[in-house]
Amino acid sequence: MTDQIIQEQIAYYRARANEYDEWFYRIGRYNRGEDSNQQWFNEVDVVKLALQKVGQTEEILELASGTGIWTQELLNIGKKITAIDASQEANEISRSKLGSPNVEYRQIDLFAWEPEAKYDLVFFSFWLSHVPPELLESFLTKVYKSVRVGGQVFIIDSRFEPTSTANNHNLNDDGSIYKSRKLNDGQEFQIVKIFYQPDELKNKLTQVGFKAEVKVTERYFIYANATKF
Repeated sequence: MTDQIIQEQIAYYRARANEYDEWFYRIGRYNRGEDSNQQWFNEVDVVKLALQKVGQTEEILELASGTGIWTQELLNIGKKITAIDASQEANEISRSKLGSPNVEYRQIDLFAWEPEAKYDLVFFSFWLSHVPPELLESFLTKVYKSVRVGGQVFIIDSRFEPTSTANNHNLNDDGSIYKSRKLNDGQEFQIVKIFYQPDELKNKLTQVGFKAEVKVTERYFIYANATKF
């Protein structure tokens, strides 16, 4: 089941690449009205400010880099970014959008990824929630190995909030880690989606060796900043 859901999840994000930004920018099916949209963007600003506080750094590894929404933010604090995603479609959108010589793109399935270098900062957004529980420790261990001593990891993900997803998605707190997702054309996929609580996420990061601080915004986001000593 794990391999099947991983492959379906990869297929979903490849197929979704051209419409992914609609989710983040609250367009189309993701438009939840002026008040909810404004709340979303206010909370995005909170997370962006927290990321900026990491400070200027040399080399950044971005995992599940997607269409470049956060790659753009990382360019403000890093001199060189290695951006890894399983979707070549997403990589091409990001490359076209940013046009930066300071970003190197690689197409790699993160469940097959093995660290090849150490970085000052490892960053991933809205990815950890898609990692099956039985693969979480091994994934975070690889993240730990890819951070230099004194380096940091910064994670952003979703809180459980029904208005964060499309208006034709029913987000139920039913205990299942498998969720159904539709594209604009009606294609439907099954993905993994896990909503972490702050203490739970902090414990996961501590267990692999990080010293972590985890915070939440009012409704939409959970984010963590952790250091390797």
